[in-house]
Amino acid sequence: MTDIAKNENDIMLEVRELSIQFGGLRAVDELNMKVKKHALYGLIGPNGAGKTTVFNMLTGVYKPTTGAIFLDGANITGKSPVEINKSGIARTFQNIRLFKGMSVLDNVKIGMHNQVKYTAIEGILRFPRYFKEEKMMNAKAEELLAVFGLENEKDTLSQNLPYGKQRKLEIARALATNPKLLLLDEPAAGMNPNETAELMNTIRFVREEFNMTILLIEHDMKLVSGICEELTVLNFGQELCQGETSAVLNDPKVITAYLGE
Repeated sequence: MTDIAKNENDIMLEVRELSIQFGGLRAVDELNMKVKKHALYGLIGPNGAGKTTVFNMLTGVYKPTTGAIFLDGANITGKSPVEINKSGIARTFQNIRLFKGMSVLDNVKIGMHNQVKYTAIEGILRFPRYFKEEKMMNAKAEELLAVFGLENEKDTLSQNLPYGKQRKLEIARALATNPKLLLLDEPAAGMNPNETAELMNTIRFVREEFNMTILLIEHDMKLVSGICEELTVLNFGQELCQGETSAVLNDPKVITAYLGE
């Protein structure tokens, strides 16, 4: 397929008739979705609706059976996770996935390895370019940690951070890959109300500070209604409703299928 037409240049992500089938199960069925640049967009629905499956297709974990995915005008359908990350998509996970035995600083630096310019041989033999880039990576990682208030814990093992700070670290590591689009998979999972309120402020801050487009999956309706400008609702892998957040959350179909479950 060709790239998106130029009159669509305000769209960061476009999903066209995206479907995936596992055996006889059609987990996502002809999903269409457009996310504008700099948007805070929500993907919601009951458990098993296909939300994380969509994220897995967007990040190359699964290859769609049919349909296409465009990022900032470029067709990324079927590319590997590494290629898609280099193209500009980063994600976090419902169950936090940090390198628990590594320091906070090293977790963030891991996110930068899609940008290193030294070769494997230069790294093994510790050529001058290796040390130069490592110094730059350390400085950038420390700047990111400062953004999230984690600079004083850079030498702490990530597994020893409180839960809320582990969430922040995972977002910082995702941002270290220098993405255009940040995917957040249930970022408020396991958080208390105070942590959720702080997370909402963090997400808004990330959008503004990094000029980021954010697409999130979430079950916490207070968070969804508080930060998302538009929503797509999935049910049994199909689009149930789509549009501005207030209209979607008051749609009888959504109340019946999701909010009233």
